[in-house]
Amino acid sequence: MGVRFLDYTLRIGGEAGQGLQTVGGALAKVFSRIGYHVFTHQDYMSRIRGGHNFYQIRLSDQKISASREMADILLALDLNTVEIHRKDVKDGGFILYDSEVAKKKFEEPEFIDIPFRKIAMDVGKNSVMANTVATGAALGLLDLGLEALKQILRETFGRKGEEVVQNNIACAEAGYKYALKNCPRCEAFGIREPDNEKLMLITGLHAISMGAIMSGCKFYSAYPMSPSTGIMEYLASRAKEYDLVVEQAEDEIAAINMAIGASFAGVRAMTGTSGGGFALMQEGLSLAGMTETPLVIAEMQRPGPATGFPTRTEQGDLLFILHAGHGEFPRVIFEPGTPKQAFYLTNRAFELAEKYQIPVFILSDQYLAETEWTFENFDLENLLYNDYRIREEDLKGIEEYKRYKYSSTGISLLAVPGEAGKHLVVADSDEHDEEGHIVEDSETRVKMVQKRLLSKLPLIKKEIEAPFLYGDPSPKIVLVGHGSTYGVIKEVVDAASKDKKVAMLHFSQIYPLSERDRFDYIKLLEDADLTICIENNATGQFAKLIRAETGFKFSHQISKYDGRPFTIENLKEELHAYI
Repeated sequence: MGVRFLDYTLRIGGEAGQGLQTVGGALAKVFSRIGYHVFTHQDYMSRIRGGHNFYQIRLSDQKISASREMADILLALDLNTVEIHRKDVKDGGFILYDSEVAKKKFEEPEFIDIPFRKIAMDVGKNSVMANTVATGAALGLLDLGLEALKQILRETFGRKGEEVVQNNIACAEAGYKYALKNCPRCEAFGIREPDNEKLMLITGLHAISMGAIMSGCKFYSAYPMSPSTGIMEYLASRAKEYDLVVEQAEDEIAAINMAIGASFAGVRAMTGTSGGGFALMQEGLSLAGMTETPLVIAEMQRPGPATGFPTRTEQGDLLFILHAGHGEFPRVIFEPGTPKQAFYLTNRAFELAEKYQIPVFILSDQYLAETEWTFENFDLENLLYNDYRIREEDLKGIEEYKRYKYSSTGISLLAVPGEAGKHLVVADSDEHDEEGHIVEDSETRVKMVQKRLLSKLPLIKKEIEAPFLYGDPSPKIVLVGHGSTYGVIKEVVDAASKDKKVAMLHFSQIYPLSERDRFDYIKLLEDADLTICIENNATGQFAKLIRAETGFKFSHQISKYDGRPFTIENLKEELHAYI
């Protein structure tokens, strides 16, 4: 092909239980270890067996950050996949399938019939290895070699014994050779080895989890609820290594209260859930607000209301999180757009929660939570860790300790109960005085609201960073997004900037909005001809927040609320009406 910019999409489709994640995960690892930039996303139904799912991998020799609608290769593990996705295969692309499994033979030139199951039985003596044959065949189509896959198979099946490892490797080789031999057109791909070193493959959930560990989190409690469960699973897998307690609570009410208790007792604590689970956490959230207990909450959104789409994506909880809990108290909301942002913003969440003794949210969604990105490394020197808790040694010279002592900043000394020497640490969920005892008078009430809310908010606001401007510095068209829309908007700006003055304004530090003395983003929007807010919800929740806080109204709104993320093609199509 002689292409300058290598960019291919491989889609694997089949039923739940057919091993799509096994095949897709192995291929994504292979491509990243060879040095390709990889972006993956999954589309799956909320069932254990049956239905239709797909796993999509985009690979490139350039940095990529979103999925495409069209595929170069379709690996169909059943007939349904062919029927659903055939129209999405590009001209010159390929469809790999097993006519014996599909019970149908296709004669068109794009179809390559590979007997996955027969090869698995003949070579590996086990039909379950059909997926390994399929993985090898996909690599054979690209003629990328098998060394990286062989290493992954050794890692995956090593504990099952050498015979299983060797049989899988033999199946992969058989699939690879069969695809090469039976695909005379495959040279058309012109795929080449990239110049990059091996790259890390990371999901948003793993980045949040790693950010928590590196921030000194010692307690995590949650009730399993997709798509947040991956945080608990990852932290549990590292608990022994990092001296971390992970508790699966009986429900979300218990989960948040356990985390508040752990934080009160002196350790950095976190909880996580999705919208339905967070609905149960609201009373606990207000408890943290009143008692000024540091707390980090990960809320991974999925479409609601009620159980909604348990395995799909949406940005429908922003205003819910913003207004959740009864009464008025400060909070911070971060909404990362990439795993890198997820890692560092989780670190900042712990820092601000401890410093200001407030709840801080990491708000994300199923799309960012479960997409995989390639990444070089994390710069650990940029991590923050300040221990704001005080113990007996720090209290020397203090005659009388008051947990809620008035101060110009609203921040009181945060002593650890049982480690404060002669001092008593008293906290109360009722309105209280400086010492933590219950009060009823209006004068103390006013002082306490000023202390924990009005004194802290201006200081918190100074800590919030401005939105990220990407593209033309004086744009006529501004595409505004928050959270997981970062990658797709960025790639659309790259494509549109060849002939237009266009830019992306991306918000990842959502609330409170940053002060405009460092970067007047509202003036930038006012000076543009077109301002388009792009969101994965039906009512334009972020656009409402901007208007409520600043008075600015966007000229246009693009909303997607079918439970699926934006792809590059469908966002371009939506924008075409305005640009």
